Amino acid sequence: MKSLIPLILALGALLNPLSAAVRLPDILGSHMVLQQRSVVTLWGWAAPAETVTISVSWSTNTFQTTASNGARWSTQVPTPEAGGPHTIRIRGGNEVVLDDVLIGEVWLCSGQSNMEWSGEHGLLQSKQESPRATNSLIRFFHVPKSTATAPQDQLSARWVVCTPEEMLRFSAIGYFFGKRLNEHLGAPIGLINSSWGGTPAEVWTPKNSVESDPELKAASLQLKPAAWWPHEPGMAYNAMIHPLIPFRIGGVIWYQGESNVSTHGSYRRLFTRMIEAWRAAWNAELPFYFVQIAPHTYGDDHIRAALLREAQTEAASHPKTGMVVISDLVDNVKDIHPQSKREVAERLALYALADTYGITGLHYRSPQYRSHQIEGGSVRIQFDHVPTGLVARGGPPSDFTIAGADGKFVPAAAVIEGAAVVVSSPGVPDPVAVRFGFNNSAMPNLFSTEGLPVNLFRTDR
Repeated sequence: MKSLIPLILALGALLNPLSAAVRLPDILGSHMVLQQRSVVTLWGWAAPAETVTISVSWSTNTFQTTASNGARWSTQVPTPEAGGPHTIRIRGGNEVVLDDVLIGEVWLCSGQSNMEWSGEHGLLQSKQESPRATNSLIRFFHVPKSTATAPQDQLSARWVVCTPEEMLRFSAIGYFFGKRLNEHLGAPIGLINSSWGGTPAEVWTPKNSVESDPELKAASLQLKPAAWWPHEPGMAYNAMIHPLIPFRIGGVIWYQGESNVSTHGSYRRLFTRMIEAWRAAWNAELPFYFVQIAPHTYGDDHIRAALLREAQTEAASHPKTGMVVISDLVDNVKDIHPQSKREVAERLALYALADTYGITGLHYRSPQYRSHQIEGGSVRIQFDHVPTGLVARGGPPSDFTIAGADGKFVPAAAVIEGAAVVVSSPGVPDPVAVRFGFNNSAMPNLFSTEGLPVNLFRTDR
């Protein structure tokens, strides 16, 4: 009988659900920010059939769930208005305590290098800001670069409080965006940076969304392998987005497109498919604000980047999206990484503050082509989003071209008339079409009087 006791004890330990430790994904941790006034999901792993009990310091209620036969548990917890710090206790066979948890607004920052870049990449604005970057109401979660051939449930990272040192390591656009939201809303801001320089949008899109569409699949096959980033559909999504999905977020900011200029023809379809795939995964119509790619030379083809910007402009008509134009924020068109990240972030923040948070009186939309009329030898261009008028900085409006029936575009003169521009050229007596800023590196000088650059356009489509 004595010889059976060790065996009985061993079997009892295997069958006892308290023998397994409750575990959490890294996205759930001390110092995190949870989305305010919502129902958030808390989840993790435990022994099959183990009872897991959650208590939160902002509520007298407790929340109980049971781990599945796959050893996974989850439950939903309502959150109050912004505030904290709070504590979360999760008990099973052990107890996990999450301290210094804030309730506020959570945003995902994603894309390629212009979103990724930080003070560690030499950005002067980040270095100048660093001494002033102590802010316990801003929290960072930096997703490490990784790929996977199938969707993952876990990644290795941690939430940190914004300090001068942590700010230098975090996305500059993410930080400045979060700082502006914190100033205007007075709420804690949680920022998740999941970006990777050089990546095409295909790698951030679920593989099936790309490969089930013949046009997108064909375009993805045109992408060339590189030594520094993946190019296959879904690879970054699986490892760097999918593990975040149960975590409730308030919206997304995105800066990407430079690596898709060679496949500009399919970019609108690809990008909107990616947005919808993310929204479906989160089961929420997430606000999605993005940056139009900046002027850059892009080699010999002088308009392919303009065509990508045009595709981005078309994508901005997708529900609950918005695009910021940054054609004026470039210090060197031969450098694909413009230094002015604070200004880009502030334009994104203005969009979010106005569109998502309903703050009125903000000017956040760039003027955009609406219609045109041919008036003899000239063409009158009308714009949307011109509250009070247009202005040209440093001379007459630049970067207009005009063409007749032969389709040959030549430089044109442009005159501002209120909220319209009249375009003409003595060499084109019978104009048919006008283009504005329609090349890779154009930096036009036409703005709304509120200071936002006019978006590029062409009338010949």
